[in-house]
Amino acid sequence: MIDKLKLTGVQINYYFVCKRKLWLFSKNITMEHNSEFVEIGLLIHNSTYKRKRKEINLDGIKIDFFEKNSGLIHEIKKSRAIEEAHIWQLKYYLYYFKKLGLNLKGKIDYPALRKTKEINLNDTDIEKLNKIIKEINLIINDKKIPQKISKKFCKKCSYFELCYA
Repeated sequence: MIDKLKLTGVQINYYFVCKRKLWLFSKNITMEHNSEFVEIGLLIHNSTYKRKRKEINLDGIKIDFFEKNSGLIHEIKKSRAIEEAHIWQLKYYLYYFKKLGLNLKGKIDYPALRKTKEINLNDTDIEKLNKIIKEINLIINDKKIPQKISKKFCKKCSYFELCYA
């Protein structure tokens, strides 16, 4: 049985990047449309793997593309700067589909770097994801916005002005 409050891969990703960004995004406060860095990522996403059907929506979960014959979910990313967030986003997709009875594999594609990374889901990951999902639900249901962080990547964040203006 899937949790009543289905999370998105973006929420899992933001959990690892910044709890404040996660909270804002979950309240439908989106700033991505103002970011040149997001535009660059979209350009990479749209200009690579042109023969693949992208942005596939499976049971409300959006994945970049899927190889049906091999059962391989792909996520396309610009850089490895926040690779842990990328890994757990893809592990969440594998976890979600496993709960639906599908045992899939994952791969993160970094086309600008000409690198890929295979991602698998194990029992330890499932335990960790169950805890992460509970923590995310606590964060997004909290009435108080989480504290801002000061990391190197904050200057490139689409939410930068909401935190530092």
